Amino acid sequence: MNITYYGHSCFGVEINGKKILFDPFISPNKLAKNIDLKTLRADYILISHGHKDHLADAEMLAKQTNARVICNFEIQEWLSKKGIKNMIAMNVGGKVKLDFCNVKCVAAQHSSSLPDGSYGGNPMGFVVESDKGSFYYAGDTALTYDMKLIGDYRTIDFAFLPIGDVFTMGVDNALIACDFIRCWEVIGMHYDTFDAIKIDKEEAKHKFERAGKKLTLMEIGETKHLDLTLKKAKEWEK
Repeated sequence: MNITYYGHSCFGVEINGKKILFDPFISPNKLAKNIDLKTLRADYILISHGHKDHLADAEMLAKQTNARVICNFEIQEWLSKKGIKNMIAMNVGGKVKLDFCNVKCVAAQHSSSLPDGSYGGNPMGFVVESDKGSFYYAGDTALTYDMKLIGDYRTIDFAFLPIGDVFTMGVDNALIACDFIRCWEVIGMHYDTFDAIKIDKEEAKHKFERAGKKLTLMEIGETKHLDLTLKKAKEWEK
């Protein structure tokens, strides 16, 4: 499983040769200025909610890649007016079976409006299940007791969690979230993009270490290979 970070909460995950792109916010992000959108490829684009910092490049990339967009009904309606037709609408609690994985929508505690101010539907996270491992992409969320249901539902190998605070949960609540979902391998997201969500990265990693957990903070443009074949000895490598 290959994971590429494009800044903020935007990640590409490749599983069995298929490419998933989460929450494409790249071109407006000054920290991601070296990412060339024209080179990006995706088979699926998953959008957690309607805020601009999670779908700013969704229309352009959906047209460029012909990726199938998975999102809530309200975002589907909004994108369809922009000419996007290859979509799957979902809502919290639902699951779709794709040719290489399953995608289940789970609750996220946040707000959601679209860039034009219209209603963005329910925010949500995703649990992706595949024969290469299962992971949780939280989207924008506060710490919520509903996360315990994720830990009860599926063994999670790693999780993408927001850690920037102010608009989402911060590092301390992300540590509690790990216990709720029963997962101790975390890739941080939704931090440093704006002044309000800048964090002390070394302090954040030390907090995770002291709690017996691992926080990985990727560089924008970096790709990591995650080998989940040995569950007790996961290895991160470039």
